[in-house]
Amino acid sequence: MTRWRRKASSRLLRVFAATLFLCAASSTAVDRVPAAEPSALPFERTEDRTPCESFDRQRRPFFGDLHVHTRYSFDSYISSQRNDPWGAYRYAKGEPITLSDEDGNQSLIAQLRRPLDFTAVTDHAEFLGEMNICTRDGWSLGSFWPLCLMTRSNIFYVQLLAASWWKNIGVTDASNQKQRSIVCSLPGEDCTQSMSQFWDSIRRAAEENYDRSAQCSFTTFIAYEYSDAPNYKNLHRNVIFRNDRVPALPISTYDTGTQNVPELWRRLREECTDAGRGCDVLAIPHNPNLSGGLMFPDPSSPEEARERRFFEPLVELTQHKASSECRFDRLAGRGLDTEDELCTFEQNKTDNLSSLGVVFGEMRAETGLPVPLDEFGRRNMVRNVLKDGLVLQSRLGINPFKLGFIGSTDTHSATPGGADEDAFVGHLGRRDAGYRNVQDHFEDNPGGLAVVWAEENSRDALFEGMRRRETYATSGTRPILRFFAGWDFGPDFCGESDLVGRAYADGVPMGGDLPPRAGDAKPRFVVTALKDPGSPGHPGGDLQRIQLIKGWVDEAGKTHERVFEIAGRPDNGAGVDPDTCEPVGTGYSDLCSVWRDESFNPRERAFYYVRVLENPSCRWSTLQCQAAGVSPFATECGAQAEAASTEARERGAIGDVYGRCCLAQADEPFYSPVIQERAWSSPIWYRPSEGRSP
Repeated sequence: MTRWRRKASSRLLRVFAATLFLCAASSTAVDRVPAAEPSALPFERTEDRTPCESFDRQRRPFFGDLHVHTRYSFDSYISSQRNDPWGAYRYAKGEPITLSDEDGNQSLIAQLRRPLDFTAVTDHAEFLGEMNICTRDGWSLGSFWPLCLMTRSNIFYVQLLAASWWKNIGVTDASNQKQRSIVCSLPGEDCTQSMSQFWDSIRRAAEENYDRSAQCSFTTFIAYEYSDAPNYKNLHRNVIFRNDRVPALPISTYDTGTQNVPELWRRLREECTDAGRGCDVLAIPHNPNLSGGLMFPDPSSPEEARERRFFEPLVELTQHKASSECRFDRLAGRGLDTEDELCTFEQNKTDNLSSLGVVFGEMRAETGLPVPLDEFGRRNMVRNVLKDGLVLQSRLGINPFKLGFIGSTDTHSATPGGADEDAFVGHLGRRDAGYRNVQDHFEDNPGGLAVVWAEENSRDALFEGMRRRETYATSGTRPILRFFAGWDFGPDFCGESDLVGRAYADGVPMGGDLPPRAGDAKPRFVVTALKDPGSPGHPGGDLQRIQLIKGWVDEAGKTHERVFEIAGRPDNGAGVDPDTCEPVGTGYSDLCSVWRDESFNPRERAFYYVRVLENPSCRWSTLQCQAAGVSPFATECGAQAEAASTEARERGAIGDVYGRCCLAQADEPFYSPVIQERAWSSPIWYRPSEGRSP
């Protein structure tokens, strides 16, 4: 039996909901509870710090961004972005920073409406030393190397050439003998020493911005990005350390060679987890939608599968270069191993990093052209990866693809958490500032957020939340989502006075494993969702519905999936006013559902996750087009676009600037001027007992 409520069904559940609303608005806006004694902590404390005043054994949601680039990254600096890690952390905490406009002038002021709870700066390990040589103050032979001169140029064409040069020598090179830039071998230059200086700055910025006081207002993680993209196929990982005991230098593709992520794990064991210094680490694969099918290969052995499970418990499900949940082609009328029509959400037409090759409104890279559905890598989409993990478990004895979900921005503008559709300033410096955003990066989006359920806002608590996969991804808004599975939840569980306490005691949360039970019992799943409370002057969107996605493998070894509507109404009549983009109609402030899997087969491996959909709202591009006087909804859109493009060209733009504003949804496989913001819980897995395993 499935039940859902427009309002919480008991007084205590309403109190629970109200408390969580406050949590979303501010991590410190909750009633203080006594800090737990170290011996009583439900997680290991690995660092010296003051206990947090706010501590909740039933855990709270903390919102953050684990994918952030600053001027230490080559592709940020060459886009006239000049904020360093300290600037990124200021922005994450709600302070204003200055960004480049489309002409390379430092003239734009950007500021978050709502600070984040946690952030990790993840500058590219590749070229940290070279970028220090090229961009530091003072005179040196290396600073006059042609690539360094091009990197410091403020001429757009020169910056594009510099970006291509950097990528070719250390990121997209498909050879296993990657050579460092010649700048490293010039007299007086030492790339290892220069890399160490920038790595030290990254560590110091994280330490100086980490709130170790009892307020626990903001948490940082020392981190970096491991960047490998053979032939532009993205295999990048964000490497997140638990505490301040980290390797002397980041491990890069210069150390491992290309297409050799297992060597990254081996080096992380050697230099971190097995080094005896209390170091711990995660590696998070990001935007597999652009990996050309290479991100998640079959493990070569059970040991490799175990290493993947240990180091990579999470995957970045959404970011500014599109979403990776699933893929449905509207024009083809079918999906990539799915029939889920909501899988059109924020999809990129190509399958590799050449998607960034649009300049002056035209794709300049042949490898960036649209990839037909039948040629698109099936495991670019995480739902397919999860299904295949169930199959691989029967062969390897372990599921290598047991992935929890997070979102992030992948900002290259030092703007972590800058995911509001109506305040999107771009994430690629001047390359998508101002009119360039609509002209050259129309398929991109503001990105998502990572949400972690933890007892307090500290490194240890958040890291263990990530390790156990009690996380969820959002497309940029801040709804609050809980998801539990159990055998003993009654159909009226939404009315329980201690819903969360009972759910933890009698079930497992998102990211967990539902143990088998003898007999013919069927599991029940409890979902609660609360709308984004918004901020002053910017209310959050109402909820429309909750869906539950089930994937399983039958006894013949074939994978299946199915989407169930479990709460709310898909036909609630909500929409947007085409003239103002204001919401039309209402949805729900909160939803709760208890759902039983009536088709459950105790002999079949399965996973379950939930997707929460908000009412329709205008996409960022629609808002920016309308601000330029071009309405995607208007019959005269073409004439409006030409007039706006002419005006932009008079200010220095080149080519058709606003023509994409008039794309017709009926002619596009994925694009819509109206979107539905959403959240995705991490899955819960069911594994049969050994005697039942297919």
